[in-house]
Amino acid sequence: MSNLNRRDFLKLAGKTMLGAAAVTAVPAVVSAEAPAAPAWPWKYEKLDVTEVQKAVYEHFSTDGGCAAGAVGGILAVLAKNYPDGPYNLLNSKMFADGAGGYGRQNLCGALGGSFAIFGLFCEGTDAKALQKQLYAWYETASLPMYLPEGGEPHPAQSVAGSELCKDSWGNWSALTGVAFGDPIRVNRCRCLTADVAGKAVELLNAHFFGGAVEEAPAAPVVDNAPLHGVGKCQWGEVEVDVTMENGKIAKIDVAKYTTDFAPDPDMIAKMIATNSTEGLDAKANVTETANALIAAVNDALAKAK
Repeated sequence: MSNLNRRDFLKLAGKTMLGAAAVTAVPAVVSAEAPAAPAWPWKYEKLDVTEVQKAVYEHFSTDGGCAAGAVGGILAVLAKNYPDGPYNLLNSKMFADGAGGYGRQNLCGALGGSFAIFGLFCEGTDAKALQKQLYAWYETASLPMYLPEGGEPHPAQSVAGSELCKDSWGNWSALTGVAFGDPIRVNRCRCLTADVAGKAVELLNAHFFGGAVEEAPAAPVVDNAPLHGVGKCQWGEVEVDVTMENGKIAKIDVAKYTTDFAPDPDMIAKMIATNSTEGLDAKANVTETANALIAAVNDALAKAK
């Protein structure tokens, strides 16, 4: 203290008091601990499938497509019916990148969003078991089934045959002729997402609370007698009869042709195997006949109802 005069001492004391005052002025919330995250897995509450489907149909548009719509709709119904739960802590838009088969028409986003819900409420082994059940249903069901109140009837239902977006909408497009960017296709996927999320909730209800799970329909709504199609080229016409089974091309019969060459049976076999008329290579000397064949099959598929 011998080297500290009275004036310097008062200055130092004043600074110390101001520092102490500043510390006490910090709001308590700054030093308070963050609220604890809900324990995983979260508690699942029994839900009404119809209520979930309606919510998912709406969240498809507001949250960013199939994956986000499935998550958002299910969590929204939980939050509405069980407001004390943690169900509003997740922003379902984080799953928007699942739209369009995760941008590459791979895994259907409606499945991806539903799988995320399984993982939120179930331990790993149980989640995988439910995932397997949902896969099996999705690959064999005739979709879409859900129709909002006052909505237009679907132009067709189809069976995906796989978990892939490109097969799900592609098989449906082959029946309807509707392009991927068409609003009718968008609504089709919106309804399909409601179907898938509804089935996911049905599986969760049965897992946690017991009860039977409805099996997928054994056959699709669409199962036609042979569909006749005509394709033309500069050298004549090709007429075909296309038979559909379970939403896929089962048989293509050439009814008539006036072209110089007969339609290529290998090309017909590839159409049936791939359930598509795209990506086919015509033999060099029968290009026009091949184009007429493709046009004839597309004409027949466009008539599917």
